[in-house]
Amino acid sequence: MIALIQRVSAAHVTVDNHQVGKIDAGLLVLLGIEKEDNTATAIKLAEKVVNYRVFSDEQGKMNLNLQQVAGELLVVSQFTLAAETQKGMRPSFSKGADPDTARELYYFFSDYCRQLGIKTENGQFAADMKVTLTNDGPVTFWLQC
Repeated sequence: MIALIQRVSAAHVTVDNHQVGKIDAGLLVLLGIEKEDNTATAIKLAEKVVNYRVFSDEQGKMNLNLQQVAGELLVVSQFTLAAETQKGMRPSFSKGADPDTARELYYFFSDYCRQLGIKTENGQFAADMKVTLTNDGPVTFWLQC
């Protein structure tokens, strides 16, 4: 499972000009789910995302996590993160989970983040989404479990 996280001061997702998810300051999570992923993988990655220290403390160092700054999460499904790009000029998506499994793990990941006490919004799984964000930094990290 892959999470490309971006620290944002705000972000939202629209589908067909209808807003489906919106957050203020926090993290935008682009979530890619691979064939071998399961609920244990989702729990491990969710805990890493929530506890990853990417917010500045009083000295300006990245020492604070999402919970410590009362940040929010916007989780967007992003199957292209599972692409195999080493060969050729066209990505292969053979490493990606099947759509039913990916949908289940995507919502499980988000629900688990909510259980950890984080306000969590979602995009719409398998939709053509428009993601708007205001990067804070920019600060972007690739996390994988």
